[in-house]
Amino acid sequence: MDHLVEQPDSHPTTLITGLRCIDFSGPLEFCYMSHSQKERKFPSSQVSLPRRPTRGPLDIGETPIPLPSPTSTGPSLPHQPSSLLSPTTSQFMTPRLASPTPGSNLSLLTSPSFRTAHSTLSTQSPSRSPSLAPSKNFSFLLRPEIYHPLTLLDVPPPFRVSALQPDPSTSLPDLVSSGNFRSAAIKAAQLLTSEDLSPSLPADIATIFELIYTRLSCLTLCGQTALAAQEVKALEDLNSSYYRDEEGRHLVPWELRVLAVRLQGMGFNDARRGVMGYYELAREARLTLTSLKKSRSSMSTPGETNEALENEIEFWSTRLQELGIRVASALVEMEDLEGAARFLSTLSPPSDNSASASTLATQKALLFLCLGDVEAARSAISISAGEESEKKVILALAHMADSDFSSAVEIWEDLISSSFSPSELPMYRQNLGVCFLYLGRMEEARDILEALVEEGSSFHALTFNLSTIYELCTERSRALKIGLAEKIAGMGSKGEKANGDFKL
Repeated sequence: MDHLVEQPDSHPTTLITGLRCIDFSGPLEFCYMSHSQKERKFPSSQVSLPRRPTRGPLDIGETPIPLPSPTSTGPSLPHQPSSLLSPTTSQFMTPRLASPTPGSNLSLLTSPSFRTAHSTLSTQSPSRSPSLAPSKNFSFLLRPEIYHPLTLLDVPPPFRVSALQPDPSTSLPDLVSSGNFRSAAIKAAQLLTSEDLSPSLPADIATIFELIYTRLSCLTLCGQTALAAQEVKALEDLNSSYYRDEEGRHLVPWELRVLAVRLQGMGFNDARRGVMGYYELAREARLTLTSLKKSRSSMSTPGETNEALENEIEFWSTRLQELGIRVASALVEMEDLEGAARFLSTLSPPSDNSASASTLATQKALLFLCLGDVEAARSAISISAGEESEKKVILALAHMADSDFSSAVEIWEDLISSSFSPSELPMYRQNLGVCFLYLGRMEEARDILEALVEEGSSFHALTFNLSTIYELCTERSRALKIGLAEKIAGMGSKGEKANGDFKL
């Protein structure tokens, strides 16, 4: 529809209609004209075309054509070779067809004159034809611009030597197991952006999500959590139906979904998003548990037990309890300490005496220590059926939280003398050195931590606390910290280090 404005008689005006320009002068008589009226008003020739006769539904003498229902697929016309239009006709235009005669039924017409233009689209719904259903395509996760490059600026100078860098041909599992998390993150990004992966094949889709999980977790472990929080945005909403297969199963591994909840909350600068994400996962876990328990109760024989079903129920119960711990941890990161303490008090202790139940009780006690509720931490570990060594560790940490370092020293020395775990012994000795530090026994604390370095230990807490002792002992602390980094690098330490490990 063209809206025309009246102009003075003395000025020629140009009227633009579509792609044509018409020059005329004189006052305009109409503000709205149909296409045929405009052709008669401003003809290109003096001969006007006669109006074509058309008929509508009201002109048909018999019953009007019924409107198709929303669920119907339309009238089925017989497919004959004569129904195809000439190949010279444009596929983007529907040719003008003659109007039907009165009383004709379009659903029964067999003449080619009343058929629509040939279409390459299938008339069958994809949901009704599994073979034609579109496959999932995750090519949007393989774009190179998603994954940020990792520089060597955060790596201490002694560790930048090429001889200390892992071999580029090292496999990704070997990099992860050896503690080279920075190199593993780079390797995962290289594999994701290579041309070896097909974003639509089911096997490659599983590999894509495994690589993304390795990439994000390794970035978190090597101190690049900010980069991981930006890269995880590419996953968008993992609760979308696009991430599920035809049977409703989720295509993304559970571990990646749990990690993405925390990182997306940080990336979008919305801590509440993380808490809500954990609740969404908990709802799914609860529904799965309910379904499994119904299957167990519907078994034919009352005394019959299905070991696989019982293991699945225990597996999902543990997942649900772990989500509760993660919600409390998210509240601590939000600095909502009161809400975290109130939430932890609502978590019921595990009913079984499994190893996972003991681990959950220890995690709950550690969260209470972070909140400063020492008595709640002691209570959480007292009702647990875990190992005595785990209970002693919590009790020693509780004494340190109460500034009772003498009692903590006794527990740590008892653990060191009775420990049969080579992997736990360095942690016990490191905590003993920290207690000596707070008791003013600086030289003893330094000797213990330096002895651990000489024996080949170089975990983050050890190097960080030893660097702190150097800062307290001398003004030449930077030279001592660089010397410590050089010593660990020269020993061929397992894993990569960052500047934060030595407070550089």
